[in-house]
Amino acid sequence: MTQHRSSNASISRPSASDGELEAAEWLAGELRTAGCREVRVEEERAHGTYWWPLGLLSGLAALGGIAALRGRRLMGLVAGAFAAAGIAGDIGGGSLWFRRRFLPHRSTWNVVAEAGDPDARETVVFVGHHDAAHSGLLFHPAIPRYIADHFPALIEGSDTTAPVMFPVFGGPVAVALGSALGLRSLVRAGTFLAAGSVASFADIGSRAVVPGANDNLTGSVTTLGIAQALAERPVEGIRVLLVSTGSEESFMEGMHGFARRHFPALPTAHTRFVCIDTVGSEQLIVLEAEGMLVMRPYPEWFKSLLAECAETAGIELRRGLKFRNATDGLISLRGGYDTLMIGSVNRDTKLPANYHWPTDTADNVNFETVDDAVRLCDAITRRLAAGAAPAPG
Repeated sequence: MTQHRSSNASISRPSASDGELEAAEWLAGELRTAGCREVRVEEERAHGTYWWPLGLLSGLAALGGIAALRGRRLMGLVAGAFAAAGIAGDIGGGSLWFRRRFLPHRSTWNVVAEAGDPDARETVVFVGHHDAAHSGLLFHPAIPRYIADHFPALIEGSDTTAPVMFPVFGGPVAVALGSALGLRSLVRAGTFLAAGSVASFADIGSRAVVPGANDNLTGSVTTLGIAQALAERPVEGIRVLLVSTGSEESFMEGMHGFARRHFPALPTAHTRFVCIDTVGSEQLIVLEAEGMLVMRPYPEWFKSLLAECAETAGIELRRGLKFRNATDGLISLRGGYDTLMIGSVNRDTKLPANYHWPTDTADNVNFETVDDAVRLCDAITRRLAAGAAPAPG
């Protein structure tokens, strides 16, 4: 994979931008060169941020809280409830109704390529993304480093990442409940949380886009590696779709677009999804579950099959971790598809390296882990082609 290691990390690739399109076209060209058929760049619609919808809704809740503290409890109730509903629709991998109804949209671009056996009934879809995130103080690497150095027992004793969106959702809920029940202390707490969320989202929105080498050009490199492996050793019995989405960093808007366009033609009984996101840290993982509000487990049979593939190939694969975040895998999981999410973490922090930080450059990617991700994806493809998936029930 050395030929792709510099790839296009130098392109500024915010969600739904010209840079994102440039990255999509680069990846499509590389997939064509690797021998994929019917490589397409598909245009979808996206808002392209998450700080605007969440910031506006948090601001509405804070204003509602102030109104309630001044005696206008009905205004606090309505504002808090509306904001909570909008935030839940945004961070849960669901409808995104607030941004779709009230915020402007622009073009985003997905890359879709086909490989494997075109006549096979079974399909496996590998999904990465090619846009990059904004930075922010919330993502400062000194925070997990300080905890790892001074409170290692906290990390050792927990296999679930911090629920960073709980306060964002909890602020409006507290404003609404406090307004309804006449509890001024609860309204104050909710107003404080909502105002803090506004400040955090304003900070993120004002920051530059990170290089995004680990998150998630490593996913792009992995899909290219899968394409090359299938070209060198063709597989029968399974069709392979290699997908790279745009606007993943704006809460999976590109994957929502892929779902609207392609899910009707992909039967859930014969289609599996493998999300590849941020696989350039020290240690490969397969997520047990993820979700910002509701933790959704990934299928046990699929995780166990991946673990078997890793053991056979001599690849270290960590299990047991749950993330309070959301990736493209959450969309296919919610759509009823058997799904895996393959990522990576540093051993001491149990977090991806250089996550949403300017140091997320190609020089800081562990490419041995990326190569292992390619081998693992190739192995799971061949196991699925051989009939390893359970029969539809």
